[in-house]
Amino acid sequence: MFCDSRFVAHATHSQESRANAFPFKGDAADPKHISTSHVERQNLSMRMGMRRFTGLTNGFSKKVDNYFWAIALHYMHYNFCRIHKSLRVTPAMEAGITDHAWSIEEIVDLLDRSDNIAA
Repeated sequence: MFCDSRFVAHATHSQESRANAFPFKGDAADPKHISTSHVERQNLSMRMGMRRFTGLTNGFSKKVDNYFWAIALHYMHYNFCRIHKSLRVTPAMEAGITDHAWSIEEIVDLLDRSDNIAA
């Protein structure tokens, strides 16, 4: 089933940035209820939470790997540590992935465990 002929852009990692469009297949929502407001809110939260995305501060990143790790840390904290006012729990707790709000130490422990597995 096609999603109302909407297209998803796929960026390639090359010197010249280009996008390939392809139709999104799968169970689609009712086209009357398709909205970008959730994605735009997520992008705003990320930009406001991480000053490196403004490029106007001393904290901006010049390396893509730094962006990757900053985004990963941001979303781990956002979904597992931060209690959201509207939910009164973390999104991970609401989804049933975990039973408690994580601490920063628990996230660091994940990194330590992944280092031991890779070695």
